[in-house]
Amino acid sequence: MTVDAIRNTTDDKVAGVLRLVLAMVFLMSGAMKLLVPMLAEAWSGQLVAANLPFYTLSRWSVPFVEIAVGAALAVGAFARVASVVVTAIMVVATYVHVVVDDPSLFPLQPSEPIVPLVVMAMSWFILWRGAGAWSMDLRAVQSDR
Repeated sequence: MTVDAIRNTTDDKVAGVLRLVLAMVFLMSGAMKLLVPMLAEAWSGQLVAANLPFYTLSRWSVPFVEIAVGAALAVGAFARVASVVVTAIMVVATYVHVVVDDPSLFPLQPSEPIVPLVVMAMSWFILWRGAGAWSMDLRAVQSDR
């Protein structure tokens, strides 16, 4: 698969809106895990309760990865690559929601994996259609024509 194929997209407004919504979700989620003490504590508790490996690495790297993915989605650069990363993060998030049965560790969402599954579905749409309207990927495609 070439870089051109990865960036290929059309002026799809639905894809553009979904991409921007995902961008906001990941920019906010990553920032809140770093900056809001109550949410940082809940995030840490989720990692411990789910018995995920590499606690310290995950505790500090995942929020920065989320911010980077959110930024890539916000500008629409390599959105398909970002959507694959989103899927990986949401697979783990779904697992955490299934195995952790302490609702206090999910202060801003239901303890059922509703949010991760919806986010994953949105990212699959971006994977299928590309970054869509208002994206750097679209500008790159248009400049190649």
